[in-house]
Amino acid sequence: MRKREMGRARSKMDVLSAKMMVMILMLTSTISAKEQLSSKECEDLGFTGLALCSDCHSLSEYVKDQELVSDCLKCCADDSEDSMSKITYSGAILEVCMRKLVFYPEIVGFIEEEKEKFPSVKVQYIFNSPPKLIMLDEDGEHKETIRIDNWKREHLLQYMREKVKPTSAS
Repeated sequence: MRKREMGRARSKMDVLSAKMMVMILMLTSTISAKEQLSSKECEDLGFTGLALCSDCHSLSEYVKDQELVSDCLKCCADDSEDSMSKITYSGAILEVCMRKLVFYPEIVGFIEEEKEKFPSVKVQYIFNSPPKLIMLDEDGEHKETIRIDNWKREHLLQYMREKVKPTSAS
């Protein structure tokens, strides 16, 4: 009987410690939300694409490396419905390796048939570059880098419609 009680107490402590860890991470995310890294720094750390902060919280449940979770939180995008829908960019660079294009028919389709709908989007062919979107602010500065290896053409088109500000020429 005593062993069962000890086992229950231990499992309750495990649950409590997990809850405390989540609370600490949430508090850390609000504190570190002010401390964001540049898209280049995030890419150097291995965080490519649009990592959502909820993904970082999920990561923290499985990975006990606090530094990794902290870096993730410094590179993530707030994924509340309001904050995500309000972010727009002045333009974008679709970067891809010309030799690898044969492996990405959806991106080829977008470039050949849809790209002219977005005059502020430029295609840049960089040797050995995986397909990615580099989102630009009003000054043409890189704000975010998003890997698009597995995107369908319709997803790329929808993302551009929602996130790239229409130019006055459109």
